[in-house]
Amino acid sequence: MEKLRLGGMALQNGVLVHGPNTWGAAVRLDDGTVKSGSGRKPAVASGVTLPFVRGPLRLAEAFAVLPALKRGLPEARLPFERPAVVAALVAASTGASLARRSSLPVVPREAAVVIASIVPALVALRGDELTRYHGAEHISIGTYETGEPAAKEHERCGSHLVGPLTLATALAGAAAEIVPPRHRTKARLVGAFGAVGAAVEVFGWMGRHPDSRLSRALARPGTELQRRISTREPSPAQLEVAEAAIRACLEAEEAHAR
Repeated sequence: MEKLRLGGMALQNGVLVHGPNTWGAAVRLDDGTVKSGSGRKPAVASGVTLPFVRGPLRLAEAFAVLPALKRGLPEARLPFERPAVVAALVAASTGASLARRSSLPVVPREAAVVIASIVPALVALRGDELTRYHGAEHISIGTYETGEPAAKEHERCGSHLVGPLTLATALAGAAAEIVPPRHRTKARLVGAFGAVGAAVEVFGWMGRHPDSRLSRALARPGTELQRRISTREPSPAQLEVAEAAIRACLEAEEAHAR
């Protein structure tokens, strides 16, 4: 079977991996055993190839897997299932509101709003077990893709969206300020959707041109986030769980192809 393009997410107690059509996950139970599960992915972006539209739909598809994961593997603990993340969401909402009402110039103000919105994700990715499982996810997927031992940082990690998304959202917010006040809320919603679409398109271009100076500059924030905050070297036991998640996903893909 040819190599598939895989994505993933670190869990508090394991790893989720998703392929083109299915997902697979594995978690370490309290008794020390490893439990796996798999299933079909919700078809949110199936067949959609229109630029700037396919990106947001693919992101929605990645998150739509989570309810299926909880049904198929209820022992899985998601990164967002912590009180600290809820508190960060409240703080981020307050910070974004204050930034939008501030006297900062338009582009820096919109950039501050984006940065505030990223805070809950950063809080969700904190924690020794979670960051190590994040590293295990990257190492196992990278090793599968290349056939060689991989690093804990991965060029397709969602953290690499931070640079393009911050820039695109700031520009979209600045453009919305030109619109008459009565249409500004709609303009911001359209701009937010367009910014996600543009960021995902740029993210794809970065993956195809990793040696470009612009690509490296846009990837730098995400690389530093992975290196300094969101990933740590996993233990052999955590790598075992990540590898079990990949096997579960690949077996589900094979069954789907029959």
